[in-house]
Amino acid sequence: MTTNNIDQHFVALTAPETFAAERYQGLRLKLEQLRQREHKSVIAITSPGAGDGKTLTSVNVAASLSREPGVRVLLIDADLRRASVGVKFGIPAGTAGLANLISDGKHPLATLIQRPEPCQFDVLPAGSSSMSIQELFRSPKLRATLDEARKAYDYVLLDTPPLVPVFDAAVLSRAVDGVVVVVAADRTPRKLLAAALDLLDPACVVGIVFNNDSSPVFGYAGAYRPYFAKA
Repeated sequence: MTTNNIDQHFVALTAPETFAAERYQGLRLKLEQLRQREHKSVIAITSPGAGDGKTLTSVNVAASLSREPGVRVLLIDADLRRASVGVKFGIPAGTAGLANLISDGKHPLATLIQRPEPCQFDVLPAGSSSMSIQELFRSPKLRATLDEARKAYDYVLLDTPPLVPVFDAAVLSRAVDGVVVVVAADRTPRKLLAAALDLLDPACVVGIVFNNDSSPVFGYAGAYRPYFAKA
């Protein structure tokens, strides 16, 4: 798969030198600080509702982090109801992944890792299991899997289901180091965001990202646009 076949919204992959890609550097910096200062490296990325841009953010941040030479990044598709990371990268449906690791314990993590082109980060597909999602995310095997990933990677990002429609992400949040909540700027209702945050322990929320925010970054975006390639 080449950059021409990848969703062009994944700008950190398809156009990393553009201003659009630069907007993900703030979250990259935040995650780098969390890892250095607080040793937090396993981060779930979620949203209040569907369509807020959590997968878009997950992929772009994984790509941004992996641009640092020698940095190992794993992106886990933890949305077991509507897996999308694997779909975006052409990984065949039914490919074993996270659910299989938790439920059957027969597959070492390393054997299920994918490296889609042209990514510099690894992907663990969602996989499938006969166990319920709540059982999977409450299983001690989930923590064991994340601990194994933590030892093998500098950053482990989990693309999770939205918070309000289902409770998967709220349960999963107890097994990670922190949660980033992605909000669609000027679209996500305040009440929906409030309901989503009520499902999380405030201490685990490490950031709120406003996706599709058209306002200038730090108020000076326009002045710096000439220094970036056009998207």
